[in-house]
Amino acid sequence: MSGSLLIKNRQRAKKINTRLLKTLTKTLLRELLGLKTFDLVIYLVGKTEMAGINEKFLQHNGPTDVITFDYCSLELGTWNLELSPLHGEIFICPDVALTQSRQFHTSWQSELARYAIHGVLHLQGFDDLSPAKRVKMKREENRLLREITRLFPLSKLGVGPKLAP
Repeated sequence: MSGSLLIKNRQRAKKINTRLLKTLTKTLLRELLGLKTFDLVIYLVGKTEMAGINEKFLQHNGPTDVITFDYCSLELGTWNLELSPLHGEIFICPDVALTQSRQFHTSWQSELARYAIHGVLHLQGFDDLSPAKRVKMKREENRLLREITRLFPLSKLGVGPKLAP
């Protein structure tokens, strides 16, 4: 497993340039975080699907912005199988990105990039359950978002890739 990244768009609320999202996520993983090995799938899902995942796995009602599943280490009976240093799935809800962008006075595309970063940080062991850990994670998230914003035109996340004539 070296550098596997898939982006699956399962929502229709927003037209998203999945190629750009994949490129910026690979840059995040390889260049900004220095990861050589990763196995990651990012799903873009609608409010209904996200609410179902949130309820089923976290016992929370309603949709949320991002949910991460870490598969880095699997317990199989008495065996502990160590996989890629970063191995998991991230579910992102563009509908929530739109709502939160209004609340935080930012663009929904910036929120989308933030959610990808947030999910990757969870896969690297960051935690936001306690106030102190949340502050540490938010600092790193903000730093990485500034770098990604410097490298990529996030406004272009809202436009589908150009097709050859």
